[in-house]
Amino acid sequence: MSFRRRLLNAWLKAVEKPRMTRAKTPEPLRKALEIQSKLFFHAPFGTSQRWITLGGMQALEIEPRKGARKSRVLLYFHGGGFTFGSPRTHSALVSQLASRLGARAIVPKYRLAPEATFPAAPDDALTAWQALLDEGRAPQDIIIGGDSAGGALAFGLLAHLREQDAPVPGAVFGFSPLTDMTHGGDSFRENADKDVVLPAQKADHMGQMFLAGQSPRDPRISPIFGTFKGGPPVWITVGDTEILLDDARRLAQVCERDGVDVTLVERHDLPHVWPFFHNILPEARETLDDLALWIKQQQGWQDES
Repeated sequence: MSFRRRLLNAWLKAVEKPRMTRAKTPEPLRKALEIQSKLFFHAPFGTSQRWITLGGMQALEIEPRKGARKSRVLLYFHGGGFTFGSPRTHSALVSQLASRLGARAIVPKYRLAPEATFPAAPDDALTAWQALLDEGRAPQDIIIGGDSAGGALAFGLLAHLREQDAPVPGAVFGFSPLTDMTHGGDSFRENADKDVVLPAQKADHMGQMFLAGQSPRDPRISPIFGTFKGGPPVWITVGDTEILLDDARRLAQVCERDGVDVTLVERHDLPHVWPFFHNILPEARETLDDLALWIKQQQGWQDES
């Protein structure tokens, strides 16, 4: 592991985790992440970004400098506990992946809590997916992904599509995905002190801000309670010191139970959603490279000869 990883972990534990612990409302977290993303994280040179309307909602469209194969679309849902984060805060991360794939990427501006509570976010995820199909996109040419709460939306959308026996994307991936809003995994308690980003004691508060009394077991936001039989290949990565370690492991087990081709990558002592730190961590760039290679092996995503 790199020396930068140790420095980053120390800074996150000393600064960012206390900030999240102190926050009583999402506003300070929203402001901090917007500022930090502008200062520290940058897209590859020449990347184009523009706002579009997708299914009646705003979305950020990202295209790499060298252009994108028009049939390929990466649909990405940003993280932030369903209460903060935006397409702009995650645009550099998504741009890095789009550049590696030679693909157009779409990051929907889904509704956040507490202004819009469940099921607003998963409804918006479904709307974005359907809008891409309505454009004439082939389902297998669309890859869906997300980080943290965005991972819940990505895999929750897949669970919903399988329940409805509807067309599914070519593949689904998640960086440190949240998959269980009941927080039932052992790692939620065992890694509470080790996790350098997420304060376990704030999870119920933020979760209720989003759920507003609704069931946390709904597969659209707790995909471990869903079924995935007949689903596409799945790729998941998580750090072994994260409170969401068991969220990733249990989702992988559910996928295996349902006969889905699943790849679970666990990394040692890396922070929550470490690919976000691609400008800083060599491990982040390695993970993006590995994911891009995996996606290129999926149907419809092989490089043209």
